[in-house]
Amino acid sequence: MKILTGNDLKDGRVTWWDGQNWSIHIEDAVDVGEEAAAILAREEAARRVNSSYAIDAEPDPSGHGVRPAHIKDRIRALGPTVRPDLTLKPADPEARNWVI
Repeated sequence: MKILTGNDLKDGRVTWWDGQNWSIHIEDAVDVGEEAAAILAREEAARRVNSSYAIDAEPDPSGHGVRPAHIKDRIRALGPTVRPDLTLKPADPEARNWVI
């Protein structure tokens, strides 16, 4: 499974390709399969995203969306690891386990 990530050009937030646009929520990410390069070229040319790239992912164990395969991108998806209250999932008691 391949998903796309990058940074929003306006505010620098981490974003994930949802099939039509960019979302700050990893749960919205979709498998792009072999289309990754074409989508990235089109989106960067349109200046909707910066520093975008394809990553390996797997289904989230909770059954909601996907989970990046590499820890670096899991941290990017969740937010700060030192302040769980500032993550994108502050109400999720299992969020810290999601990174490892």
